Amino acid sequence: MCIDSFEKQDRLPIEKVFKDPVHDYIHVRHKLILDLIDTKEFQRLRRIKQLGTAQFTFHGAEHSRFSHSLGVYELSRRIVDMFERNYPDDWDCSMRLVTLCAALLHDVGHGPFSHTFEKIFNTDHESLTTDIILSEGTEVNTILKRVSHDFPNQVASVITKQHPNPQVVQLISSQIDADRMDYLQRDAFFTGATYGAFDLSRILRVIRPYKDGIAFQYQGMHAVEDYIVSRFQMYMQVYFHPASRGMEVTLDRLLYRAKQLYKEQELYPAFDLLDPFFEENPTLDDYLKLDDGVLQTAIILWTESDDAYLSELSKMFLHRKPLKSVTYIDGKDDDVVETLRDIVGHLTYDKNLYTMTNSSSDLPYDYKLKNKTPIHLMQSDGTLVELSKVSSIVKTLSGNLHGDHRLYVPKEFLEEHSDNINMFQEEYDAFQRHIVNGAIIHPNETD
Repeated sequence: MCIDSFEKQDRLPIEKVFKDPVHDYIHVRHKLILDLIDTKEFQRLRRIKQLGTAQFTFHGAEHSRFSHSLGVYELSRRIVDMFERNYPDDWDCSMRLVTLCAALLHDVGHGPFSHTFEKIFNTDHESLTTDIILSEGTEVNTILKRVSHDFPNQVASVITKQHPNPQVVQLISSQIDADRMDYLQRDAFFTGATYGAFDLSRILRVIRPYKDGIAFQYQGMHAVEDYIVSRFQMYMQVYFHPASRGMEVTLDRLLYRAKQLYKEQELYPAFDLLDPFFEENPTLDDYLKLDDGVLQTAIILWTESDDAYLSELSKMFLHRKPLKSVTYIDGKDDDVVETLRDIVGHLTYDKNLYTMTNSSSDLPYDYKLKNKTPIHLMQSDGTLVELSKVSSIVKTLSGNLHGDHRLYVPKEFLEEHSDNINMFQEEYDAFQRHIVNGAIIHPNETD
């Protein structure tokens, strides 16, 4: 095992461990890693939930970006240790520290309810991650520069997939990487979705480096196959759950309304920490002040807003009374979707605030995409074969988008025994004529 002068000097006298419910112990041997964990930028991740609005569907999903980031670091450490023991001729051991730092910091730029927040306020967590790594004012940047002045750039290049070593990049970001392996196992554990589990120990046994990246020994094919299927199941059953998306849509609409009111100088109560985002000129310092608690505090205040829409949407989110959905076929049902939105808008609802379409789709695996590295299996003679060529299960899932398209509306339009139906029976009946069993009836089906 090769150790450069900095790494030797940086070793802790006794390794530090973090007890983890998924990986048992997380081992830290480098003072640099421990100091990065202790930075204010990384500690902020304790206050950001990993699964955003999914916590309102799966009540156990209270885990944080902090614990996930530690998990990605730990898996990367185990893989690098194994590479150094078993494949010293194929793995450049000088890549150890940059790999571990990139693994630890890969999500440091995430914000509160990240994907919804990003859409409304035009932020991007990946760009913010590199900003945190590269900006001289951050504690993360100061610590990384202890290795060398250029070391922050090296770590950032792994995040942006521009690092010259493809093995390092693929360990952190590929179709089977330390990031995905941790969040699938972690999210399955905390949501209770046991079908998200896969044989992680076997995958860590058969993963190996080669000249152009990362491969897996052929005899480990079924473990990799299991990972692909588990990923598919988690997206369909957890990440794309209609109720979680309903909470996300409700949050989206209330933030949209708050932004409208701010621009009209009618937002009350005001919330200074969000002003730079409403004005669309936030600094990195502004962003780092945000977490889930900050955003939820704003929403609590807005329940007392003078604006009836913002107040009602805020209460719907806080009290878990989200907009409800019907499924539809993308494109073919556009006219019906607009008809249904108009029906909602005919009442006292604002259809732009109380209706919204939401599409979720995912490729479980694809070997054709230019920006995706195929999963390769290494045969006994050293030749590579792409996974879907030898796995009929993966071939079936490969290249096909899976997910659905949903129209979200106030729940009164979908609940047969709602107390409010009598107040708008005509509109309710008109709405119901276009749906059956929770799905929009395509016009051709009513001919």
